[in-house]
Amino acid sequence: MQLRTVLATTTAALAAAACLTVAGPAVASAPAPVSHACSPSVSLDRFSDALDKTTFDGAFVGNLSALAVDRDGSLAALSDRSALFDLDARTLAPESVVPLADEKGAALDSEGLVIDRDGTRLITSETEPSIRRYSADGRILDRLPVPAALQVAPAGRATANQTFEGLTLMNGGRTLLASMEYALSGDTAGTVRFQTWTRTKNDHFKPAAQYAYRTDAAFLGVPEVQALPDGRLLVLERGFTSGVGNTVRLYLADPRHATDTSGVENLTGQSGVRLIRKTLLTDIASCPTLGATAKQPQPNPLLDNIEGMVITGHEKGRLKGRLKVLLVSDDNQNAVQTTRFYYLSVRV
Repeated sequence: MQLRTVLATTTAALAAAACLTVAGPAVASAPAPVSHACSPSVSLDRFSDALDKTTFDGAFVGNLSALAVDRDGSLAALSDRSALFDLDARTLAPESVVPLADEKGAALDSEGLVIDRDGTRLITSETEPSIRRYSADGRILDRLPVPAALQVAPAGRATANQTFEGLTLMNGGRTLLASMEYALSGDTAGTVRFQTWTRTKNDHFKPAAQYAYRTDAAFLGVPEVQALPDGRLLVLERGFTSGVGNTVRLYLADPRHATDTSGVENLTGQSGVRLIRKTLLTDIASCPTLGATAKQPQPNPLLDNIEGMVITGHEKGRLKGRLKVLLVSDDNQNAVQTTRFYYLSVRV
């Protein structure tokens, strides 16, 4: 009787110990889930600082203002210091660099980039402003007409370095759209004009409709736009406050029912002018830091001077139906700024 009691007690104790041995480490070793969500519509997969303060073939790899996917799947990255880089889409390693210049051989303040269906490059400069067509090796092939009001004063009503920042092809390549960064003189601050051109014979473009877009605050500008197949746009708004840092927000915008403002001299909130409708997808400050660090004050250390954006494809698997969107920051060749690539997944 006593032996059976001892055995039963020992067996129960061993069983309890075994349960503790198995259960204890399993609970302790389970990693806390890492959320990559910036909002219900946007998540940050990862970021890369691989190109920060690097050089390639004697050229500084930075000042990046625009991105585009080339026909061979590589990534084109435009520097606002008159250089166009070709990057490996997977590793971001530079593979070539092409210098750019205007008709007189002077440098551009190059901001917007589209790779057309024939492989030529449409590139904006925000100083005149201008849109030129370049060959893949940097030769000027064409220059698009720009409406008078959008030209820099005194020729027009635009302010130097506040003109064509974003550039994208719409409607299956039949329409080119450029976004002004800030408002024209005479327009209400924060009301930005989006100009379009329609394709004509021999891949020339002529000015067409124009639309008005309002940023959330007067200090925010529009550094980039990207067209979706259905005619909607992804729009970046960006600003900077000294001692605070950058504000960068991503919107889904719909110009399809907006008023053509090409004949409206001053946009001052008058009735009868329908603005481009927009919906906030995310404030980048809401994204997880994922270990990012900042060299100057920022609301989120992940943030920097984000200026370029391109849609690189569609997600698969559990994220099917979302877009792959790549952002890049312009470090201005400044020690306290970073060239950073952001890999987003976006549901529209």
